[in-house]
Amino acid sequence: MHTSRFEVLSPTEVERIHATSMEILATTGLQVDWPKARDIFRQAGADVDDEACRVRLPEALVRRAVEQAPRSFSLYGSDPSFFLEIGAGTTHFAGLGTPTHILDLDSGEYRSCTMADVVQHIQLINACDHIHNSQMDVWPEDIPMTTIHAEAIRAWAHHSRKPFGMGCYGYVPTLDMMRMMAIIAGGKEALRRRPSFFAICSVGSPLQMIQMQLEGLLICADYGQPLALSPEAIAGATAPATLAGLLAQQNAEILAHVTLAQIYRPGTPVLYGTVSTVANMRLGTVALGAVETGLITAGAAQMARRYGLPCRSVGAATEAKQEDIQAGMERTANLLPAVLAGVDFITCGGTLDSTMLESHALLVLDDELCGMARRLAEGVRVDDETLGLEIIKEAGPGGNFLTQGHTARHFRREHYIPRLMAREGYNAWEKDGSRTALDRARERVREILANHQPRELDPALQRDLDEYYSLVAARSLDEFYLGELPQNQDWDAL
Repeated sequence: MHTSRFEVLSPTEVERIHATSMEILATTGLQVDWPKARDIFRQAGADVDDEACRVRLPEALVRRAVEQAPRSFSLYGSDPSFFLEIGAGTTHFAGLGTPTHILDLDSGEYRSCTMADVVQHIQLINACDHIHNSQMDVWPEDIPMTTIHAEAIRAWAHHSRKPFGMGCYGYVPTLDMMRMMAIIAGGKEALRRRPSFFAICSVGSPLQMIQMQLEGLLICADYGQPLALSPEAIAGATAPATLAGLLAQQNAEILAHVTLAQIYRPGTPVLYGTVSTVANMRLGTVALGAVETGLITAGAAQMARRYGLPCRSVGAATEAKQEDIQAGMERTANLLPAVLAGVDFITCGGTLDSTMLESHALLVLDDELCGMARRLAEGVRVDDETLGLEIIKEAGPGGNFLTQGHTARHFRREHYIPRLMAREGYNAWEKDGSRTALDRARERVREILANHQPRELDPALQRDLDEYYSLVAARSLDEFYLGELPQNQDWDAL
C-alpha cells in the first residue's frame, strides 16, 4: 500500500481552523495599501475601507474564488517534452531561497554569490534526478540589481530543459520576466497554454497584502503562470506562538490572495503555499530549520486538501552554517513531514543558514535525499507479482535470489539506489580513497559542470531575447523606479 499520509489535524480541527480564518477575513480583514487591489476586491463584493486601507472578505466570495482555482495543472520545461503534473498526487522538488552567499566548491570559502554561480546552479538542477525546478535560488551581487531577473531568465533559456521560477518583484521586473518567457515560449498565448514559470508570491504576515507582490501576482495571473501564495509567518513574532493560531492566520492570508488571483483572472493556477516556521525566541531570529516547520507544513497540506488546492511548502531547511550533521538532521526533520503529508511541490534544494547560504555540493546531496524521501512515501506494493510466492517456492530453503529473473525485473523499482552514499565495505571504501558523501557530491558537481552542454536556441528567438535583454540592461535605476509609479503602469497592455 501507499504510505499513509502524515496528518497532524483531525477533520474537526481542520474545520475549526477554517472557521477561525473565515471570521478573521470577515471581521478583521487584511491591510491592502494598493488602491488597484482594493478596487478589484470592491467590484467583487468585498467590504473595502479606503481610509483605513482595510479589506474584509465574506466567506461566500472566498468560497466562489476557491472553486474557480484548478485542482491540478501542468508545468512545462523549456524542453517541450518535459513537464510536471502539479496536484496529481506526485511530490515534486525545487530549489530554495535566495542565498546571497555561497560556500565555494573548491576552497570552502564563504563568499558573495556571482552570476557564474547562478548559471552553475541552473546547470546542476538541470542534471538532478529528483529536483526539477530552479527558482532564482542564488542571488548574485556582481551584476546590477535592475538586470538580475533578465540575466536569470536568459541563463535558464540556455542551460535548462526544466521549468524556471522567481518571485513577484513588482510591475517592471515581473512584466520583463513574463515578456521574456513569452518570447521563449513562442508568444503570450503559447505561454498560457504551456506555463513554464513558477511564481512565488510572498504573503505579508500578519494579515497584509504587499503592493509589489500583488503587482507581480496580477501580471503572472494575466500570463496564466502558476502562483505559489506563500506566507512566511513566524510563530511568536508575526503570528501567534501557538501553531494552531499560526495555521488559522496564514490560512486567512493565503485565501485572500487566492481570492484576488481568481477575481482578476478566473482559473489562474495557484498553490496553497507555506514557508512558515517558529521564532528563535532567545535571539529574536527565524528558525526555519526547526522541527515545527514540518508540523506547520503538514497542517498546511491538510488545509490545502480541504480546499482542493495543490500545496507548496518549504523542506530540507536548516540553520546549520556548513554541510554537517546539524544540516542533515534538520533538513530530514522538516523534509520528511512535507513529503509524507502529501505536499505537491517542495522547495528544498541546496541551502544552509535559513536559506541564505548556498552549497552546490549540498544541492546534489539534497537531490539524493529527495529520492529517498519519495521512495519512503511510495510505500510497499503488495500483489501477486510482488509477493513472489512462486519464486520463493522455487528458491526453497537455503536458496538465493540473485540470479532470478524476478530480481532483475523488480530491484531497480523496489530499491532506491543512491549515487553518493558509501555502501561498500570498510576496506573497499578505504581503498577507494575514504571518500565521504560530501566528497562524492563535490566530485559529482564538477562532473556535471564539465559535461554540461548549453541549449542551442533558434536564431530568431535568440535575436528577440537579446533585443529585449538589451532594453532591460539600458534602463537606468531612475527609470526602473519610475516604472513602479502608478501613472506609468499600463495594465491594459500587459
